[in-house]
Amino acid sequence: MSEAAAAAVAEPAAIPVLVPAPAASPGKREAPRRQPRYHVVLWNDDDHTFDYVIVMLERLFGHPKETGFKLAKEVDAKGRVVVLTTTKEHAELKRDQIHAFGADTLIARSKGSMSASIEAE
Repeated sequence: MSEAAAAAVAEPAAIPVLVPAPAASPGKREAPRRQPRYHVVLWNDDDHTFDYVIVMLERLFGHPKETGFKLAKEVDAKGRVVVLTTTKEHAELKRDQIHAFGADTLIARSKGSMSASIEAE
């Protein structure tokens, strides 16, 4: 082989060696991360009846009438009550559903829905 031909033949490029990441020890799995949780808080007012609260909680959250009554008593007594604890997106949806539920037809001065908010658990 001539000198020119030998120069034309380049040395092979270095091939990178892939080293696999160390496997987790058997029995030592990384615990799955849980999404942060949020409370849906219902706020008391004088423009909604216990019946309204009970029906709303049953329709929007699936709470039985007994649970709805218990939560209605608590919001009346304490001014607020946590009606659900869930992921942020679900809490936002439920808060918005409370805001869209409408006025209490049993009270003439009721002009709209109850107030609700979300807060970190």
